[in-house]
Amino acid sequence: MPRYASVYPLVTARALARPFTYLADGLQRGSIVSIAFGRSKRRGVVVALEDEVPEDVEPVAVSEVLGSVPESLVDLALWLADYYGSTPARTLALVAPPARKRRAGAKRRPRAEDLVGEARPDALTEAQERVLAQVVGALGRPAHYLLYGETGSGKTEVYLRACEAALELGQSAIVLVPEIALTPQAFGRFRARFGDRVAVLHSSLTEAERRDERERIAAGEARVVVGARSAIFAPVERLGLIVVDEEQDSSYKQESDPRYDARTVAAKRGALENSVVLYGTATPRPESWERLERLELGERLSGSLPPVKIVDLRREAGYPLSAPLLVELGRLSDGGGKAVLLLNRRGVAPAIHCRACGQTFRCDRCDVALTLHGDGRLHCHHCGFTAEAPDRCPVCGSTELARLGAGTERLEAELSEQFPELELIRLDADTVSDPALLRDELARFAATDRSVLLGTQMVAKGHHFAGVSLAAVVDADTGLGMPDFRAEERTFQLVTQLAGRSGRDAPGRVLVQTYQPDAHPIALAARHGVEEFLVGELARRRKLGYPPFRQLVRIVVSGPDPAGPRAVLDQLRSGLEGLPDTDLLGPATLLRLRGRHRAQLLVKTGAPRPVASRTGRLLNAAAVAMRRDSLAAVVDVDPQSSS
Repeated sequence: MPRYASVYPLVTARALARPFTYLADGLQRGSIVSIAFGRSKRRGVVVALEDEVPEDVEPVAVSEVLGSVPESLVDLALWLADYYGSTPARTLALVAPPARKRRAGAKRRPRAEDLVGEARPDALTEAQERVLAQVVGALGRPAHYLLYGETGSGKTEVYLRACEAALELGQSAIVLVPEIALTPQAFGRFRARFGDRVAVLHSSLTEAERRDERERIAAGEARVVVGARSAIFAPVERLGLIVVDEEQDSSYKQESDPRYDARTVAAKRGALENSVVLYGTATPRPESWERLERLELGERLSGSLPPVKIVDLRREAGYPLSAPLLVELGRLSDGGGKAVLLLNRRGVAPAIHCRACGQTFRCDRCDVALTLHGDGRLHCHHCGFTAEAPDRCPVCGSTELARLGAGTERLEAELSEQFPELELIRLDADTVSDPALLRDELARFAATDRSVLLGTQMVAKGHHFAGVSLAAVVDADTGLGMPDFRAEERTFQLVTQLAGRSGRDAPGRVLVQTYQPDAHPIALAARHGVEEFLVGELARRRKLGYPPFRQLVRIVVSGPDPAGPRAVLDQLRSGLEGLPDTDLLGPATLLRLRGRHRAQLLVKTGAPRPVASRTGRLLNAAAVAMRRDSLAAVVDVDPQSSS
């Protein structure tokens, strides 16, 4: 029997990113243990059992065994650290929850989403039957499919039937949604179909609720897990199916270390556990369209998508409410119904500009314009800085201050003035930071006639409301000017997804307001040209060497002065030179954020894992010196933004 255990203490410091040796009595790979570490006790995870002890090491026993995680999740966490240039301790923490026992007789507290659902809409269509047969036939072996169909084409019912089939075979299933609070209907349908066999995992649960749910999963009481990206680490046994709904959504990317992409992790876990992974969407990512075997559902069940009318704002006097949009809202006001309006900017105005001297008011700590909000203050959406909006320019004293553009607060105010009889429900980060409040607002919209749901991109995500006769993109240009290779993809997806909110149960109308009516993604979205867009986008990316033909690794270093980040990145560049099939771009200076200067090195490569792995080792070696100089580094594999 092995006598020694290699244990990673769950600490974040890169300088301690290595295993430590303890006595193996009573331990197994995956044991979660309490260990003496320095002057304190830490949790750790056993990653290997050894017969030999390293030289000059005198192992001691662990203090306590707290629980365990499946070996497959240990393998997944170690792969995650290597692929994303993180540390094993940080990735093991994702699969090793606090090991407290559930109180005897404790009941899971019901939540609002438990009460929403429907029993098992109707017989399957021929397309649904064909897709389901292929998915079910693959259960028990690794397979990866892209499920492509228009909004309303019946993807959710395919997910439900596939989960049923997995359960009948004694398997478990994980269903990922971009943001659980934005998709209560989807969770309600799983709850209605599977009852207490469903567990939910997402960030709005309390620690006790999250712990109870994980214990139900580990005990086999809940064999279908629905949740946001972290649910991919649920400790299910005999995992047969992973569903990634709305696979195009960037919310699947974690924006703190480790910066994993739940879609990529799903693929890896499926390969490790011989599971089917099903990626569903109405607007596929170019990467998925190119790499995955496609299963197609075709048109929506209730008929074709509604026609889209482009409104050229260059020829309109009104902004943000053009004459055509006012006409459509007037119809709503007179005849009843619902509308969804998308404006992907918060506040009253995204910038304040002096007409006399050209001064734009910017944050003192970030190189970005301050946004005017309805409270009469200027806000920085990066660091939280606020200041009273001035009456005159502090540079030249002029009172000629112009408000540039419009945000959701201004849109709400103008709608309230023009159509006081309409019920207005605004969804953005300023109004619905609490998921429970968000659910309440969505329920209010569903129950109210003559209502308008307006807000940022969250209004376009996964909502299936009856009675929506109008969907409008108030400003389709907000993302097109971004210096990012995904800008056109995001614009196309957002317009197409928003259009799908209209006309599900009755004829619908869609308006898209833009200053660039001939822009490629807007013109194609107007005619629902998903495949045409993807073909053109893939040709462009092949020529430029962007995903899926090559992958990106983005390394960002920040510090208190401009020189420190550049110096670290110069050293990293030297250490990465010579890797095969790799192009190094930079270092380049980025916008200052939260008072810290930033620079980045962008790597184009055919093999991101060696790049991230070597970067991680180089950063581990430099950790002490970087901490001394107050420098911080981020390694981002497959970033959602390249700037």
